[in-house]
Amino acid sequence: MKILIVEDEKLLADSLKALLENKGFTVEVAYDGESGWDYAQLGVYDLLILDVMMPKMDGYQLAREVRAKRNSTPILMLTARSGLEDRIEGLNAGADYYLTKPFDTRELLACINALLRRQGGQVDELRYGNTALDLASGTLVCGEKKLRLSAKEFDVMRLLLQSRENNLSKEVLLSRVWGFDSNAVENHVEVYVGFLRKKLQSIGSNVRIESVRRLGYHLEVAETC
Repeated sequence: MKILIVEDEKLLADSLKALLENKGFTVEVAYDGESGWDYAQLGVYDLLILDVMMPKMDGYQLAREVRAKRNSTPILMLTARSGLEDRIEGLNAGADYYLTKPFDTRELLACINALLRRQGGQVDELRYGNTALDLASGTLVCGEKKLRLSAKEFDVMRLLLQSRENNLSKEVLLSRVWGFDSNAVENHVEVYVGFLRKKLQSIGSNVRIESVRRLGYHLEVAETC
């Protein structure tokens, strides 16, 4: 599970990151609203945790921008503003839950788990052909065979499974997996696709990663004789 925290109080943001990583989540942090919006547009997160009062773009505006792009990722809003009107504004902006500061970490974790559960089966695994990707453990599963993926392999495989037969360009994979400000190049994508092809083959998967010149990669299920 991948979570984005957008919080301008660096000490709080970093402590939340440490807490959630200790619980097994993959966490990235942005310290202002505009940077948070840049990260959110990557579309690789299972949950967004937004502070309300931030420089450049507040949490309400950020939530509205996310929803305007038809992004249904759950949003948990954190704020010291506990008034009824503030909560209503947050929910109307697109937040799924509104948690006021200070909060107990047990309540925060309960909120996160509840929001992730609402996403249904897709939160637990992505399946194609005879193969599944366990999103909680980052493991490829085919029958009785299992193989744990590295963080980058997991992100690439998840995006491919979400797109299935639709082509994903190398540029899109670079921006969504490595980040828009990364120094990674297209060769990085080719290398990790190569890793995944070998791992799929090693567990007997009938899923193939196919490449189309200038269009990128997509998945196909191999025909059985």
